[in-house]
Formats: sequence, C-alpha cells, structure tokens
Amino acid sequence: MTDSKNTDTSPRKGIYLLPNLLTTGGLFAGFFAIVSSMNGHFEAAAVAIFVAMVFDGLDGRVARLTNTQSEFGAQYDSMSDMLSFGVAPSLVAYNWGLADLGKFGWLAAFIFVACAALRLARFNANLSVTDGRFFQGLASPAAAAIIAGMVWTGSIYEIDGDNIGYLVGLLTIITGLLMVSNFRYHSFKDVNWRDRVSFLAILCVVLIFVVIAARPAEMLFGIFFIYACSGPVTTIRSVRKLKLEHVVGDTNDADFADELQERNDAVKVDEPDNEPRS
Repeated sequence: MTDSKNTDTSPRKGIYLLPNLLTTGGLFAGFFAIVSSMNGHFEAAAVAIFVAMVFDGLDGRVARLTNTQSEFGAQYDSMSDMLSFGVAPSLVAYNWGLADLGKFGWLAAFIFVACAALRLARFNANLSVTDGRFFQGLASPAAAAIIAGMVWTGSIYEIDGDNIGYLVGLLTIITGLLMVSNFRYHSFKDVNWRDRVSFLAILCVVLIFVVIAARPAEMLFGIFFIYACSGPVTTIRSVRKLKLEHVVGDTNDADFADELQERNDAVKVDEPDNEPRS
C-alpha cells in the first residue's frame, strides 16, 4: 500500500523573525529621524540615528548567535542602512544647517547620500575578499554618527545651524568622501570578547560609560570624530610611501602591504629547503 503522507523534505520558506525585527527597528529609527528633522526636532532626530546604530549592531550578531542568517536578511539590512545612515543623516544636516545655502546645501547633502550608497555597495561586493580587521573607508554608521553628533551638540547649545551652514556643509562633504576612500579603519572584529580581562579594565569601561552618560552628545561626537581621523593616520603609518591608490581608487589598487616585505616573503617561499630531514 502506498504511503500517502507528505514526505517532502524541502526547507521551509519564510523570513526569520528576530533579526529582521531588529533591522526593522533600525529602519523605523532612521525614518523617525527624517520626520523629526522636518518638524524641527533636531535633538530627537540625532538620537534616533544613534538608536538605529544600536539596532544595526544587534541584528547581525543576533542572526549569527541564533543561526538565522539569510540572503534576504543581508539585503534587507543593507537597504535599512542606506536609509538610516545615508538618507537620514544627510536630510537631518540639510534641515538643520544647509537649507538656506541654496545649491551648495543640497549638493553637500547629496554627496553624503551618494557616498553612503557607494560605500555600502562596495562593502557588499567585497565582503568575502577584504581583511576583516579593517574597514576600507569610513563605515556608514560611523559617518552618520558624526553628523548626528554634530546636530545633537548644536541643539543642546542652542546653536542655529544656519549660522554655521558652510561649516556643516564642509563636514558633511568630508565625512561622505571618507566613506568612499581607501583609508583603513579598525573594525575591532579581531577583539576576543570572550577573553578574560583584569578588574581594572572593567573599571575603565564603567568610567567610560559614566562619562558618556554625563555628556552623551559631546562625547559621542568627539569619539566618532577621532575615529574618522584615525583612518588617514593608520594608513599613512602602514605604508612606506603614500600613493593615490592608498587614498582613493579601485579595490584592487588599495594594497597597503609593504611591497618590499611581500617580495622578501615570496623569495622565502620559493627558496628550496636545504635543511637535513630526519
């Protein structure tokens, strides 16, 4: 007698809930930042971008911990990042200090959006071939944090963004260009978070959180601004002679290893092993 039960072993179709729910939270925070800036609530808009950063940091880690990674989740996360860390920061900056500058204002905002899109596309295309210890160019969440930190700090000190519009535009353009540069930024992915640390290290972490909590706008803006400056410094220190390819260019041009050291390593590999074998 033939068994009529369904024996189909094909994988179930659907979307993993938890990581995509976190991605949706980041998407909502980015959209909320845009709406808040349109209504003149710039402090809330800046905070929303930082909230989107928290969701962006959680969704990927939760997906790996729960083994719920998927191609859909990766693409959805990239689209969410484009809005939260590309469109949202540029519009917040535009509404805060660039709207009265005419063509220069909206072009500065567009440069940031375009660079964020290029940065995300390059990251996705080179995900399997890049050095995991470093980012190629400033990561879009860090770039968005600089813009959000600037607006948040200005709002706290009641600074009218229109009075410093050209400074806002200059910082927006430079931050956008850093995203598409070849400068190397530490990704901190090689840090072993499961390793044991001393009591003093934990105490320092607590003190850092206290300082940030006391002055969040200024501290976050300062931390990410210093991080943005660390890329050029790290790159210049890692090469013997700075070339155009180390600053901007195709992915294959960004070879930061010392060429002489590479040749020496190649020679060592090609040399025959003359040591006696037991």
